[in-house]
Amino acid sequence: MSIASEVAVQSRASSLAFRYALRELRSGLRGFYVFIACIALGVMAIAGVGSVAASLGDGLSREGRTLLGGDVAFSLISREAKPEEVAFLRTRGEVSVATTLRAMVRSSDARLALVELKAVDNKYPMLGELTLEPNMPLADLLAERDGAFGAAADSTLLARLDLKLGDRVTLGSATYQIRSVVVAEPDKLAGGVGLGPRFLVSEVSLRATDLLQPGSLVRWIYRVKLPDGANDDRATTTLIDGARAAAPEAGWEVRSRSNASPQLERSINRFTQFLTLVGLAALLVGGVGVANAVKSHIDRRRDVIAAFKALGATGRDVFTIYLTQVVVLAGIGSVIGLVLGAALPFAIVGLFGKLLPLPVVPALHPAELAFSFIYGQLTALAFGLWPLGRVHDVPVAALFRETVNSEWHRPRWSYLALMGVVIALLIAVAIGLAYDKRVASVFVVSSIAVFLLLRGVAEILMAVARRLPRSRMTMLRLAIANIHRPGALTPSAVLSLGLGLAVLVTITQIDGNLRRQFLAALPDRAPSFFFIDIPSTEADQFGAYLKQISPHSTVEDVPMLRGRIVAARGVKADQLKPTVDSEWVLQSDRGLTYTGEVPKGSKIVEGEWWGPDYSGPPLVSMEKKIADGLSLKIGDEIVVNVLGRDIRAKIANLRNIDWQGLGINFVLVFSPNAFKGAPHSHVATLTEAHPDAASDATIIKQVADAFPMVTSVRVREALETVGSVVNNLVLAIRGASAVTLISAILVLGGALAAGHRHRVYDAVILKTLGATRVRLLGAYALEYLMIGLATAVFGVIAGSIAAWLIVTRLMTLSFVWQAGSAALVVVAALVVTVGLGLAGTLLALNQKPASVLRNL
Repeated sequence: MSIASEVAVQSRASSLAFRYALRELRSGLRGFYVFIACIALGVMAIAGVGSVAASLGDGLSREGRTLLGGDVAFSLISREAKPEEVAFLRTRGEVSVATTLRAMVRSSDARLALVELKAVDNKYPMLGELTLEPNMPLADLLAERDGAFGAAADSTLLARLDLKLGDRVTLGSATYQIRSVVVAEPDKLAGGVGLGPRFLVSEVSLRATDLLQPGSLVRWIYRVKLPDGANDDRATTTLIDGARAAAPEAGWEVRSRSNASPQLERSINRFTQFLTLVGLAALLVGGVGVANAVKSHIDRRRDVIAAFKALGATGRDVFTIYLTQVVVLAGIGSVIGLVLGAALPFAIVGLFGKLLPLPVVPALHPAELAFSFIYGQLTALAFGLWPLGRVHDVPVAALFRETVNSEWHRPRWSYLALMGVVIALLIAVAIGLAYDKRVASVFVVSSIAVFLLLRGVAEILMAVARRLPRSRMTMLRLAIANIHRPGALTPSAVLSLGLGLAVLVTITQIDGNLRRQFLAALPDRAPSFFFIDIPSTEADQFGAYLKQISPHSTVEDVPMLRGRIVAARGVKADQLKPTVDSEWVLQSDRGLTYTGEVPKGSKIVEGEWWGPDYSGPPLVSMEKKIADGLSLKIGDEIVVNVLGRDIRAKIANLRNIDWQGLGINFVLVFSPNAFKGAPHSHVATLTEAHPDAASDATIIKQVADAFPMVTSVRVREALETVGSVVNNLVLAIRGASAVTLISAILVLGGALAAGHRHRVYDAVILKTLGATRVRLLGAYALEYLMIGLATAVFGVIAGSIAAWLIVTRLMTLSFVWQAGSAALVVVAALVVTVGLGLAGTLLALNQKPASVLRNL
């Protein structure tokens, strides 16, 4: 036979298989509703997350100039740009200057509040629109009238201090009149999460506050708007390169419109990856439903398969027919999921558009939808090929004998190889498309391990049931026999429910620990207050004053500067290849300090401390995990830019730091002579023996009276602010995880439905032999109870271990097992398993015996 004739024969065979596959589906989708629903849910989750993330990414890109406030933004901390540096920027385009810092606002009745202060010039905003209520020109808003400068405040500040428009407040040495409420700022997202409400003032008035002391934690932002027609990416790159060449030691932190908020974009990417993995987990759970549905379908079609083979169809022909059906059904489920997922960004904007702080631009994203479709098809094939492959070598006679019992046999090696290729593709796609490939790899390995463990749990449960002594109690004896009998529901029930429960326990344990960290009691001996911007000339006086007003408290005081790592090991910072866990230390200015003593909460793990009398070349102590992430070791040199000067220092030792105590500590600690003569401020903590709200308020007021330039940050309020953000993230995680749980319940229901024929047969025979309905219900209830309990125990153990690893290794927080939430999961698992099982059992018990007995 020629090659052309072989191709023609194969083409006709494929066409015939496709026609037979579609012809069988004409009778309806009975038995495949769970199959389609599981694929649709998983694809919907992945497509929805991807579409929302892509829409948000498009919004950030489209609004990049507005979010940044210009084409390029140059930032400095603790110092203003030099006149020649500003002059260079003005030669390239229009420049607007903004200044941000934290400060304390005092109302006329002496109440105080921490605010995020923002001082702007008369060109603000160069792009976008500042929304005020009532609306007024910026010049009128911020002008000085009747001895007070104008200001706009967030409505939160007005509520907190019981203020209204027209009221006056003091900020440092200046008086302000609140003339409007800040509703929206075009550049707010670029500034990150604040610890207090916004307070908007003019740059001129800021200088009258006397808050701009040497070393104060003030960020100066110089935004450059390039001329129209010369503001493309090439022009922005030229400006950035020119600014760095003109002032190589300026220490600029530079952002362009393409990365207006890099921290926000990284957070979105990581969160998107996490939610995508949750959606993939839902698909994997649904894969068990696919396997159950395919196995059940083949079992129902045994007569048709026998007829095909009796008429001359080969095993490969039968395999092709039913593989085609699986692909078509997976396509239907995937398309449903794609439609729902693609609609998600439109639904979010339509329902919550005015409330969203993020620029979501809804649109169809073909690439995201295509990848989601691939996920759905690969998952269906990965789980469907095993039961499909077993059909090939089953003879006609064996198919007819499968009315009651099925003889186990593995598929041919060719089908196993095909299944291996599909699984490898699924793994490659999951890891290849991930933002953090390490996390994705851990997810893949964990998923494989969980599936193997769940299969092991099912085998162990069946083996234990098989070896239990024969009970005299009929219901218990029947329940135990059902667990290990041929064709038992145990493997599919454990697989379907186990992974869903493990995901649920993981989420609830993480949720509980995050709430405990941010909303519950503070760690033992955690500081009650942080005080920042303490002038170095008044540091001793300030410490003594704290001891005077709170004599039983512990006060800790350290000098602090801000600087950024610009090079390490002779390699520029932007060319280093840090790990994901350590890259943050290179992304902005970091707090620095110097001392002759080992900082509290630190432990030297490599190298030696320099001692209090050291006076040699600058040395630095580094946090060990960060050093490892940057591939640094003792003796390596790092360069840190501080106040426009490059400081070179050798790594003398590495430390482990206890961050959870919330005390003062720094990634980089320098020897005492490293910053000799550099202007800086101090930061202090106050740890009360018995803190309460009344004493906290008193301390804040007394400090503000005596040291109006010092900013007080109450630790609990800061944690509550962070906690509110964490709560929103946890809500999103819960929503995505609900898809996995729904898939698990659907799969469990599908597994029970797949065994309905066997249940009907068992019920009819047992009722014919004298078993009562109550006794049968009791036996089945005991069976489901034991399966559900064993699966729930595994889910609690696996989920708790996963949560422990995530909380301690990825989040670097302490972990406390949440027994209450674990118990609720166990109860929920038992209710779902027994409830669904008994619902199916009642249908089987209602079956008339005659129709079954006639076919025996």
